[in-house]
Amino acid sequence: MASELNQILSDLKKRIFYPVYLLSGEEPYFIDVISDAIEREVLNDMEKEFNQTILYGRDVDAKIILDHVKRYPMMSSHQVVIIKEAQDVRTLDGLVPYLEKPLNSTILVLCHKYKKFDKRKQLYKLADKKGVTFESNKIYEDKVPGWVSAQVEAAGYRIDSKAAVMISDFIGNDLSKIANELGKLYINIPKGSLITELLVEQNIGISKDYNIFELQKALIHRDILKSNRIIAYFASNPKDNPLVKNVILLYYFFSKVLLYHSLKNGPDHVAVSALGISPGFLNDYKAAARNYSLAKVAEIIGLLREYDLRAKGVDTASTNDGELTKELIYKILH
Repeated sequence: MASELNQILSDLKKRIFYPVYLLSGEEPYFIDVISDAIEREVLNDMEKEFNQTILYGRDVDAKIILDHVKRYPMMSSHQVVIIKEAQDVRTLDGLVPYLEKPLNSTILVLCHKYKKFDKRKQLYKLADKKGVTFESNKIYEDKVPGWVSAQVEAAGYRIDSKAAVMISDFIGNDLSKIANELGKLYINIPKGSLITELLVEQNIGISKDYNIFELQKALIHRDILKSNRIIAYFASNPKDNPLVKNVILLYYFFSKVLLYHSLKNGPDHVAVSALGISPGFLNDYKAAARNYSLAKVAEIIGLLREYDLRAKGVDTASTNDGELTKELIYKILH
């Protein structure tokens, strides 16, 4: 997918354009990257006034789109018609006759988000033949830190591995939100700077002392006092520290601790590869495996599943997130 994305962006820079771009898939971020590049690269500011049209799928049908794409550009070699949220277009298949003989002076961009486009459809086959089709796939969570590092380097900065993991764990695999937060961070630091955990804490809204990462560290070492301080803070700031999100992160960690128990007698490089982590994080898993037996880790995973359901309202009366968090952490530690 990365090579296809780079090829499309490279062609746009070289002013190699196609009459139709069908961009679809579960990850909206890459669709927006291509769509934004087309908005930016094809027309200059003066040409855009008369020759760039942006429509939203919920507001149009195929007939309205056809009325736009069949026009000729004014004082420009091209016109651009971008359909955002194209998955909501009524009668999208009505574009098939146009795609059989599209105008070379029109660039039609269909941003079909959140699901793959059916490749068996005639519309897809024609778009693939006459123009560009691109499938935007979700990035698995364990690949997000690597993606963050690549994005930062492409922007002319550097980032240490722990900071990349912190961003990934805190935001998840919402690439648009990560890119937005990184953009805000760049404003505050000189080009070429190294992004550290401290910079992430200061600029991406993560409390330095009271966050899920500090709680995880406290749990690794079975530090009861520090754990209690952090969950007390969580209870007083429930909107910023939802139990559902914290359970997911702890489940991800303890699942790897469970795996490490089966690997701990082998060489470190094997464990690092199997866990999918940077070597610098292996000591955390070693410490957790020392402090929690295999049976206890299995029990913890069961607890996390239980409290995930309870946080979502299953078998819970009026207990709030704060109380549930206190219960969960107590049971993990004891």
